[in-house]
Amino acid sequence: MICQRRRRAGAVAIFALDFVGLAYSLFPYQVMGRITLWQPAADASALRFMLVGALIVLPLLLAYTVFAYRVFRGKAQAGLYEQ
Repeated sequence: MICQRRRRAGAVAIFALDFVGLAYSLFPYQVMGRITLWQPAADASALRFMLVGALIVLPLLLAYTVFAYRVFRGKAQAGLYEQ
């Protein structure tokens, strides 16, 4: 079991390192030789508007998720619908 976990962790590490290496070798281009990372970005004012929206909505979303988990905690049981 431990050997299988080590193999899986090794495979994940190799995949992650491959991805990081590819991203590093292509940086800053999104399309090789044509489009850099900063060219397709929106205007700074639009990005600030989206940031403000995300800063307002994400805490509300997280608060509602916590509230819903607390309301329904303990109401459902494992195997309730099994016959």
